[in-house]
Amino acid sequence: MALEHKLILASGSPRRLDLLNQMGIKPARLMPMDIDETPKRSEHPRSLARRLSTEKAEAAFAAIREDATWRQSFILSADTVVSVGRRILSKTEYTDEASSALHLLSGRGHKVYTGVCLVTPGGQFRQKVVETKVRFKRLSRREIDAYLASDQWRGKAGAYAIQGIAGSFVQKLVGSYTNVVGLPLYETALLLNGEGFDVAALWGED
Repeated sequence: MALEHKLILASGSPRRLDLLNQMGIKPARLMPMDIDETPKRSEHPRSLARRLSTEKAEAAFAAIREDATWRQSFILSADTVVSVGRRILSKTEYTDEASSALHLLSGRGHKVYTGVCLVTPGGQFRQKVVETKVRFKRLSRREIDAYLASDQWRGKAGAYAIQGIAGSFVQKLVGSYTNVVGLPLYETALLLNGEGFDVAALWGED
């Protein structure tokens, strides 16, 4: 990968890596950033997605600032937030949390926000928050229990991964599908191309 195309993904998410690969980008480095993702009091879901993606990018930028090998790189970070109204559904680690989230989402609409932050080699921060509206069908008790048994909810915001079994729960989706997976590809490509990272130039590379 040429120097002008060197990109660091400040995320450990396999889904975001897969989505970047789908767009023809193979990051030169993965830098998962461990930050506190706790929402602030009365923080809007959109604001949370923006703040967390920015804080991840800032942490990665600080980590490479003195490293001559990487300081001319682009840094890309993202964070996805699921909400019902202003209620934020955090990443679920326990069965009871996942069960509660799925019962809340059953038969109703919710929003998925992904904050995307790009840091240029010159240290400029560019941000975008993308919103997708999703409506789930009404889930039966049996469907919820079976989904919980699948373990596909673990570590997922809102207790589901749309690219898995839960894709069959979606009655309606308005907006970007890849946004719900974890990285809105159209908007991410716009950010990259707008700052001189030529996405299409990579498509002919091995």
